[in-house]
Amino acid sequence: MECGPFLPDIVVLEIFLRLPHDAVLRAGLTCRQWLAVSRDEFLWRELFYSYYRIPRCVPRHPASVSWYREFKRLFDCIPCVEVQTLREHSDQVLHLAFSHRGHRFSSCSKDCTVKLWDTERADGNISLVHSSSMRQFNWGYTQFSQFNADDSLLLLSGVYLGPHHSSSGEIAVLSLENYTLLSRVRNKPYDVFGCWLNETHLISGNLHWIGNMTSCSVLWLNKAFQDIESENVNVVKRLFRIQNINASTIRTVMVAHCRRHDNPDLLLDYDAQSQARRLKGQQQQQQHHPLLFDLGTSGSDDDDDDEEQDVMYPRATARPPTKAALSSLEHAKQRQKNVEPSQLAIETHVAKMMGRAHTKAPESNIIEPGEGEDKTYLLFTTGSLTYSPHQIGIKRIKPDQMTTSGPVLGEERSSDEFFDSLDHVIDIHGHIIGMGLSPDHRYLYVNSRAWPAGCIISDPMSPPPIAEEIDLHVIDLKSLREERRSLRAHRAFTPNDECFFIFLDVSKDFVASGAEDKHGYIWDRHYNICLARLAHDDVVNSVAFSPADQELLLSASDDATIKVWRSPRMARLAHGATRPPRPRSLLASWLSRSRNASGDGLNGKP
Repeated sequence: MECGPFLPDIVVLEIFLRLPHDAVLRAGLTCRQWLAVSRDEFLWRELFYSYYRIPRCVPRHPASVSWYREFKRLFDCIPCVEVQTLREHSDQVLHLAFSHRGHRFSSCSKDCTVKLWDTERADGNISLVHSSSMRQFNWGYTQFSQFNADDSLLLLSGVYLGPHHSSSGEIAVLSLENYTLLSRVRNKPYDVFGCWLNETHLISGNLHWIGNMTSCSVLWLNKAFQDIESENVNVVKRLFRIQNINASTIRTVMVAHCRRHDNPDLLLDYDAQSQARRLKGQQQQQQHHPLLFDLGTSGSDDDDDDEEQDVMYPRATARPPTKAALSSLEHAKQRQKNVEPSQLAIETHVAKMMGRAHTKAPESNIIEPGEGEDKTYLLFTTGSLTYSPHQIGIKRIKPDQMTTSGPVLGEERSSDEFFDSLDHVIDIHGHIIGMGLSPDHRYLYVNSRAWPAGCIISDPMSPPPIAEEIDLHVIDLKSLREERRSLRAHRAFTPNDECFFIFLDVSKDFVASGAEDKHGYIWDRHYNICLARLAHDDVVNSVAFSPADQELLLSASDDATIKVWRSPRMARLAHGATRPPRPRSLLASWLSRSRNASGDGLNGKP
């Protein structure tokens, strides 16, 4: 329709600046003039910063082409709409993992099964395709899984119930062609979890106690399956042997491949973003290059275009501790009571002296350039002051260590070099309860619960109290320093000796995490803001983005369910809604979400 006498554009703009975004979109349907003003870039810049409460010093996402579309991306492309609930597990669901193609995912549970699910059904629903129970192998429960690089094998980690109430772990490798068990590997302690190094080799752990508070963690490289030549070649090889003091151990291993550190999906340093834009502009004057930053499909709905030992210390588990784990904790405390504090202090002092005398020196600074970009790092949690994991250890894996063939690492050493040194250590100053890598392996995201500022640890078995708030740290694995401020919103309530692992996941643009407050959370990686809360009836243990589509997210909970979340945009498409006229596309989404916002609490602002 056409209006009568026109108001000047500047007056209409001033009016729109005082309206909420949904009112601006409605007003834009009045006439052509108001429609044009309602799409003004200055207007949407102001609406963007005010609605999302982002500091104005934060620039727009480097891949975004307009403020209007960026507002739409954060509003319409976040997987916050619950579209399906999977109830096939009979107990707490502990972990979720997608295949690299995104066509399958696996789930682990206290019901001691691993289940495989199909995400490519024609109707858009997710269906169960296979379930295996591990009770026949004397497992207590399954706790973690990971697909290998070509999605042909599944690493499955669980708690093995051995003799004398021991609570060591075990890793099983399953073929995804016929679901047969290919191999089983000891894994101690069980919260090492294990991980793939490459398509055919995996990393496991073992633990040897040297004293009351001192131990040695050994990390092993294992061939995933034994072939006809296995009798003549090595199928295992020791990677590293690392000394632990003050009842700490190595846990939660993962591998980072640094091939793309100089060409990441998203640079989190705003100055580096500006430099990259300038460099890209210079390059485009010479020849065409693809964008350094890519939002993927998020905006595709555009308008214009060794010996078994009992574990003798408490640890962060994949759930509140089992009876076996609790007895281990009590056993550790009892051993401490039976030893004079002075003797424990002497043991720690001697262990440090032994470590200095018998630890192999680091070979180089891992952040120095010049040795090529294709570095591989082994990341894990550890500690030096208490059993509570409060440090991230980094050890480089060399090319000749990528296979079990050849001599076992360490055979060439003198007897004076018994332990391997860590190449780098990052202290988080709190209890680490989760870690996850960005898809390009440039950034490490770490969930932790902080210690009180200035606290002093005098007893390794009595770590400081931990905060209820969970801090989500971001560490740049190229510079090995923390980026920006920590993300916050999620909470946890269990004390140190009952604290358990909460799995997080990272996509190209978002990071998500579970929490003990019965919600999952989603943040935008660039803007550092919380975009959504995902409700469950109990603790949320794990979340997972689809590698093929970051608008699909899964969450697993103690309520024994897996919830499937899609973005409002994808939810509309799944219901067969026809595409509305261009001026109405964003309005339709916002009006629909506004009607449901008060009831479901899924489009929460930070």
